[in-house]
Amino acid sequence: MEKKIITSTNAPAPIGPYSHANLIGNTLYVSGQVAKDALTGEMVVGEIKAETKKVMQNVEAILKEAGMDFTNVVKTTIFCINLGDFASINEVYGSFFTDNFPARETIQVSKLPLNVNVEISVIAVK
Repeated sequence: MEKKIITSTNAPAPIGPYSHANLIGNTLYVSGQVAKDALTGEMVVGEIKAETKKVMQNVEAILKEAGMDFTNVVKTTIFCINLGDFASINEVYGSFFTDNFPARETIQVSKLPLNVNVEISVIAVK
């Protein structure tokens, strides 16, 4: 199967040697996204709900570039530095889905790139 690189100008440029996403067949693998504004380059940090919303908007931009949306997401991984923020993260995250929620895991880690508080990756299928 052919691998197609997906890049969105509406999501922040990768900060390392990786792509926004890879489309293989009908499956899209989206790299972990953080709360960086694609237009200004500014980080949205501090308030966890605002940070999570920006992360999800960045994921959404990549899905859209691949001709998908959140209804196509089958699996997500949430990395956060404080599980005490989980209720707030979950509230914002959940607002991007209507039903048929994807499988998910949430993992607390000691540190994330750019000192963010949350990073989210997804797998979507057409």
